[in-house]
Amino acid sequence: MVVDITARLLHLVFAGIWAGAVVYVAVAVLPLARDGAFNTTHPLEVLSAKVTTISRVSAFVLLVTGGHLAGVLYTFDGDGGPSLFTTTQGQLVILMVVLWLALAALVEIGASRLESGLNGKKLREPAQRSLPFFQAAAVMAVILLLIGGLLTTGGIHAI
Repeated sequence: MVVDITARLLHLVFAGIWAGAVVYVAVAVLPLARDGAFNTTHPLEVLSAKVTTISRVSAFVLLVTGGHLAGVLYTFDGDGGPSLFTTTQGQLVILMVVLWLALAALVEIGASRLESGLNGKKLREPAQRSLPFFQAAAVMAVILLLIGGLLTTGGIHAI
């Protein structure tokens, strides 16, 4: 029981931190950099490294805690609990895994494009090249939070 509660709490906290970091970069930081608000690459280099670390750590924590929760809450055949494959809740969990992979990939690609341009001491162009990836990642993060909220609150039954 304590393990399950801890897994849920860690899952929620790291999902929120990851989503918040990605949305912040996509909505606030990169548009400013693209528009020339920075006069040095250092803040963006630090930010890129931090958001990459947040993304990787969060992805790992979500893999471990989500795997535990899926194993405890769902079955493969429907005996003893909702099935991952035949129930709406289970299918949403599978969708979350796909979106989670897409989010991790988009952040990695966006950060890579940003860092490669910053290494050339450019600001606007790398921000512009990485922005679509972070914007797509931000959309994925929000969708993941919405699906997680539906599953956690039981709101999926109201749909």
